[in-house]
Amino acid sequence: MLQVKDLMTWDLFTLQENDNLALAKSLMNLARIRHIPIINADKNFVGLLTHRDILSATVSRLADVDMQTMEELDLGIPVREIMNTKITTVTSETSLKEAAAILLEHKYGCLPVLENGRLVGILTEADFLSLTISLMNTLEESGM
Repeated sequence: MLQVKDLMTWDLFTLQENDNLALAKSLMNLARIRHIPIINADKNFVGLLTHRDILSATVSRLADVDMQTMEELDLGIPVREIMNTKITTVTSETSLKEAAAILLEHKYGCLPVLENGRLVGILTEADFLSLTISLMNTLEESGM
């Protein structure tokens, strides 16, 4: 049976809870990711910051605020103030079927993977799309 460890992303981009919104925005843009696990100084998982969280915390472009002021505001907002802390997590031993059901049922974009409170990976919708493409390629190659 396939488990989360067989599909999850092991190399993670993370932030600490005292990092600011400006850094989170930059990380998401540069790494082209939509979820950032947040860890504390002991490397324990404490929350998740999503692209949607960032959008809701950002001053609207329709507001009469110049870019420099927006950047200064972003520098003053620690991610701990906007991150989600009630996050469903899985372990690396969780079955992929169970993880997929959780993602689908709750419409989550990702599941942080923890071992003893420490973040070891993340499983995303994109991981399942990659798996689907691989399975479809295998089916095509076998003549189905």
